[in-house]
Amino acid sequence: MAFGAVGIVFGDIGTSPLYAFRETFVGPHPLALDDLHVLGVVSLIFWSMTMVVSIQYVGILMRADNKGQGGSLALVALISRHLSRSRYGWLVVMLGVFATALFYGDSMITPAISVLSAVEGLTVVESSLEPLVVPIALVLLVLLFLLQKRGTDTVGKLFAPVMGVYFTVLAILGLIHIVESPGVLVALNPWYAVQFFLSDRILAFLALGSVVLAVTGAEALYSDMGHFGRGPLRLSWFGFVMPCLLLNYFGQAAMIISLDAAAASEAIQNPFFMLASEAFRLPLVILATCATFIASQAVISGAFSITHQAIQLGFVPRLSIRHTNETEAGQIYIPVINWALMVAVIVLVLMFQNSSNLASAYGIAVTGAMLIDACLLAVVVLAIWKWKWWFAVPVVGVVFLVDGAYFAANFTKVPDGGWFPLLIGGFAFTLLTTWARGRKLMRDRMAESGLPMEVFVKSAGSAVRVPGTAIFMASSTGGVPSGLLHNIKHNKVLHERVVILTVDIADVPYIPETDRCEIHDLGDGFYRLILHYGFMQETDIPAALEKPEICGGPFDMMHTSFFLSRQTLLSAKNPGMAVWREKLFAWMMRNAASPMDFFRLPTNRVVELGSQVEI
Repeated sequence: MAFGAVGIVFGDIGTSPLYAFRETFVGPHPLALDDLHVLGVVSLIFWSMTMVVSIQYVGILMRADNKGQGGSLALVALISRHLSRSRYGWLVVMLGVFATALFYGDSMITPAISVLSAVEGLTVVESSLEPLVVPIALVLLVLLFLLQKRGTDTVGKLFAPVMGVYFTVLAILGLIHIVESPGVLVALNPWYAVQFFLSDRILAFLALGSVVLAVTGAEALYSDMGHFGRGPLRLSWFGFVMPCLLLNYFGQAAMIISLDAAAASEAIQNPFFMLASEAFRLPLVILATCATFIASQAVISGAFSITHQAIQLGFVPRLSIRHTNETEAGQIYIPVINWALMVAVIVLVLMFQNSSNLASAYGIAVTGAMLIDACLLAVVVLAIWKWKWWFAVPVVGVVFLVDGAYFAANFTKVPDGGWFPLLIGGFAFTLLTTWARGRKLMRDRMAESGLPMEVFVKSAGSAVRVPGTAIFMASSTGGVPSGLLHNIKHNKVLHERVVILTVDIADVPYIPETDRCEIHDLGDGFYRLILHYGFMQETDIPAALEKPEICGGPFDMMHTSFFLSRQTLLSAKNPGMAVWREKLFAWMMRNAASPMDFFRLPTNRVVELGSQVEI
């Protein structure tokens, strides 16, 4: 499991050496290539990796799992379960949703900057190839998104070996230069980072905006915890990935220190590829490109996974989800998300042209998500774990100080490209909150006009009954679904067996099969069936109905009809939200995937009944 995690989880942070060290010196706020700055920067990288990744994420946040699952939404679900009645519960939810929104910006920038930085290595091999960098990167990125619908099962088997070789090469290249200039190891002492701040306060603060690129991907450790487990991730991080990364960063610093001023100025333009001798640079470019391909794949898969969670938790409308593996439920493909990411990545590459320009846009999304994770961590530590204040306050204070400093340093990059992830994050946040708010308003309005089920069952005794089973889908576990009312109003008949079916998504990742079905016998052939799923599970209704003992006997799909309600929204005299948000919600409803596909209902057994709802 630890070896597999190297291929899936650590691709993002593993490709950071391609551009992180370079950007601190040639980025928007260039630094002098002297011992003070080089040792100060590599010391900052070491201690950033230690504080943010090793302590904040691996050491503390990984303990805050929701039944084994990690990530912002899983953490929000965990907190909501404990603070559901708190007046500040909504604020925690909003923070988690905004972190999710920022993730979409991150998942657009990561493929663009990673692949571009790898392909730019060609200019080190042959400078005349520079005009081909953008076209080659675009071809690779388009190919990457075209491959998504085929799934990652086959190519995924190569991820761990390729990344294992890649990290080993990182370590060897760095070690060669450290042996030649072992004095660089003094930067392990935090005094060199402090000295950098004492001599150049403003430049050192601004340099944090580039140094943080070395820890991008830290949140992937937490998000992918459910796939690999806490133990394997910690083993692979401390035992392999972190040592390899640090050897490479210190190797880059050692190389720059050992060169004269002219050679150092040339090498800093692409120090990662300059670590290798001329004969090995082309193979290194190919290996780095493969690594960035894998890192991008992991981020795209993460976007699919987090979208699936958001759908189940009610923040995103139903989308068409395809399974790319018959045995692994977690391997999914969401066409809308895939094509949206592809268009955004292409636009980014064409707009920014090189990885240095993209680096300005990259940090703000990552540091924003890190700062929100710090806020959620504070809630967990104080409200759920109930640590002693004299211990919790210093720990949370240090985390806030570090993450806040990184976010503030990156905020200065907003005019240079940092606006892009903020724009994407704001747009995604608007969509997510509009859908959640609109669903609540719609359910409240429908509940107001609803008829109690007990009253309906008693009054329906005189209706004509016909053979077969009718299953009416209902979003609420109370009242009569509008589809059932419309059916008896227009068709004036009822089936022998009528089942009111509600799918309930819990705030835990998985619900055991034994707890799947909750049945209420309402009498006279009426049943209320509630199917319970976790937010990581697939809602396969026909599979759940295969149990022979539920609702008075087995379901024969050839004699079972599913009735779905489709609402048309009308604007109320006193609208529950702004008119433009109502229109946005209505557009999202029209473009949502059919419940028939989402719940895997048999296509020839579904009847849709329309109704109008004011919100």
